[in-house]
Amino acid sequence: MTCRDAIDAIADFLDQTLPRDAGEDLERHLRDCAPCQAYLNTYRKTRALVGQDGRVDMPEELRARLRQFLLDQLGAPPA
Repeated sequence: MTCRDAIDAIADFLDQTLPRDAGEDLERHLRDCAPCQAYLNTYRKTRALVGQDGRVDMPEELRARLRQFLLDQLGAPPA
């Protein structure tokens, strides 16, 4: 699993909608990848903070820009 795969799977992982084998792959990746661990922790904290004020969906354009920014910071190749 690549960092890009991990980032794409984290929301489903936290929602527990990721297929079991993909979840296991993600967990293995997270054990060895500090940047993805940091992303997961930040994502969890962000979701918790947003949850305190009610659920607000991020516009798709903003979500895509944020995802690309984070991938750029990880040095992952573009989609």
